[in-house]
Amino acid sequence: MSVARQIHTASILINGLVLVAGGQNSGAGVLKSAELYNSSTGTWTATGNMSVARYYHTASVLANGSVLVAGGTNGSSNYLNSAELYNPLTGTWTMTGNMSTARYACTASTLVNGSVLVIGGYNGVSYLNSAELYNPLTGTWTATGNMSVGKAYHTASTLVNGSILVAGGYNGGCLSNAELYNSSTGTWTTTVSMSNVRSSLTASTLANGLVLVAGGSNCVSYFDSAVLYNLSTGTWTATGSMSVGRYYHTASILADGSVLVAGGSNSSSNYLNSAELYNPTTGTWTATGSMNVGRYYHTASILANGLVLVAGGQGSGAGVLNSAELY
Repeated sequence: MSVARQIHTASILINGLVLVAGGQNSGAGVLKSAELYNSSTGTWTATGNMSVARYYHTASVLANGSVLVAGGTNGSSNYLNSAELYNPLTGTWTMTGNMSTARYACTASTLVNGSVLVIGGYNGVSYLNSAELYNPLTGTWTATGNMSVGKAYHTASTLVNGSILVAGGYNGGCLSNAELYNSSTGTWTTTVSMSNVRSSLTASTLANGLVLVAGGSNCVSYFDSAVLYNLSTGTWTATGSMSVGRYYHTASILADGSVLVAGGSNSSSNYLNSAELYNPTTGTWTATGSMNVGRYYHTASILANGLVLVAGGQGSGAGVLNSAELY
């Protein structure tokens, strides 16, 4: 990339390009810049800057092909409620309606009706249990049901029935609870909690409908364990453990249904270059090729050709990274 960045977003556009937006680096601070990766040429090109510099934001691809970026922070304890839209045809950004609440380290899920559900996060004062819906047709946000527990650094997974599973997170302590959002009624119901508290975990919806939660932190140490959520029974079961505990890693579902976990950290200064594959049929993990650079706070994007693009992040001894790798 032309700019080193971490805690940015990466979105696959309808034209196959990857849009990387925002983030933070130690020299330039919080970024408003964006760039595009072309998998055919293996090159990056600059595109329009966002109106507001931000990191810890969300990015969602809408049905019309535009990208909605929402929330985050621009540093100095300034938390954002603003949102903007990227137009891939013009390469420009325009502001859209503001959320009712500033929030960072939240999640954003695109629902089957095309609206975007933003959940939880932190606003500089409290960890939020609130959620909001963005309507792409009107460019406005409306409140929806509240979770039972405020949280940030959680996961949000779209299930086969269209509901959203929120798991784990942090609200001053690490959390094990899980809740389900019903997009038809706009309400939440609690489901069985995970056996361990986990923050900064990953969650992947498998082809068989189960949700694989892997790694994360219990606010003291870093998990190598993984668990599966079954919507039909509303229960969690243990599955095979990774070879290395990690958090702030990425998880990507490959074409064959396996899950590639890459990078992350397992200490205050040890950034991992290792990667592992989860086989849903056997419930086991196997090591696969390591990245060239250990990194966390990176992004991972599955390209149309089946390759996985890992970009940016924080690297051991190298600071914030501008490098990218293909798996």
